[in-house]
Amino acid sequence: MIAALLEKPQTFSLHTTHIPEIKEDEIKIKVQGCGICASSIPVWEGREWFQYPLEPGSPGHEGWGIVEEAGGKVEEVQKGDRVAFLSYHAYAEYDVARQGSFVKLPPQLANIPFPGEPLGCAMNIFERSDVSANDVVAIIGIGFLGALLCQLAKHRGAKVIALSRRPCSLGFAQQYGADVIIPLTSTWEASNKVAEITNGAFCNRVIEATGKQEGIDVATEIVGEGGKIIIAGYHQDGLRQVNLQKWNWKGIDVINAHERDASKYLSGMRNAVDAVAQGILNPELLYTDILSLDELSRGFEKTKVRPDGFMKALIQF
Repeated sequence: MIAALLEKPQTFSLHTTHIPEIKEDEIKIKVQGCGICASSIPVWEGREWFQYPLEPGSPGHEGWGIVEEAGGKVEEVQKGDRVAFLSYHAYAEYDVARQGSFVKLPPQLANIPFPGEPLGCAMNIFERSDVSANDVVAIIGIGFLGALLCQLAKHRGAKVIALSRRPCSLGFAQQYGADVIIPLTSTWEASNKVAEITNGAFCNRVIEATGKQEGIDVATEIVGEGGKIIIAGYHQDGLRQVNLQKWNWKGIDVINAHERDASKYLSGMRNAVDAVAQGILNPELLYTDILSLDELSRGFEKTKVRPDGFMKALIQF
């Protein structure tokens, strides 16, 4: 089979390698596609603690495809079923997933891409956000995840305020249900605008989805007394500072919405399958760049730079 190999920072090449064998509790998947995740940018860029080359197919972890073979202990799926799965080698024509790390996709989703991991992540973050009807929910950072959270919050009956630096992202936020859009020009300007919109009450839920210091600063200013800040952004590039005095004074809850339990990932993916099938979640407009495997480096570059109009890149075979 053909698999992408990250030989050194920012350098993918295509290699021919063996098709993996499976154990009794595993399935072999003919991969149809895999998303490019922003959390993989550090390993693509290069850090001193990473060792290269990576294993073939890494770091692809947002895969979906057709079951080619199922081990004897696998009962949930059979050959020919379509699945979304959790793995780290999905930038390849074939991959393997263990029992408990894949979900079966229903027939009505047969013709659409389904990167289950980020869709499940959106569902889990929203669940941790504890949004109710009539809540005022601010979402800071409208990328793929932020747009989906806009849609989920609006479906729940909340008033949704979207904040983002990119004008095109604010356009997507409107399409995905945001009631108010605010250009993220500076912390104080964003705070003043939210204060004006909410008559000084601010927001009882603020979801930070930028992964940057600025997102935390803005969240601190626009969360209301007794509200909740939900950290959904990936803060993987160093330490952060928080205004603990203001957090304390406002009496807020702070929730790190990143799950690490594999069963939670799987639960979120199942919920995402249901939400997409029911039309509650509609991610297709956000797949702005569909690329081939030999364009993988280009996909990572676009994920890092985020040019105008970009939301999410998918690799499809």
